[in-house]
Amino acid sequence: MPKVKQIGPYRLHFFSADRLEPPHVHVERDKKTAKFWLEPVRLANRRGFTESDIRKVMAIVVENESEIVRVWHERFDH
Repeated sequence: MPKVKQIGPYRLHFFSADRLEPPHVHVERDKKTAKFWLEPVRLANRRGFTESDIRKVMAIVVENESEIVRVWHERFDH
């Protein structure tokens, strides 16, 4: 499970099998998970995160989108 970045309590990562899907990132905290599509950032799904949590996580993903996309392409475009 390739980790992209740790931001506070949030772990941003990809799964190896993700290469078959459009660019996206998974975010975990404790037992909560969410998946965000990139370019543009939009919520794909979530489990355990409240609406307030999702707003915080979305802001983190938006703020780091260019880095996440860069790492995605480094990881999967070969």
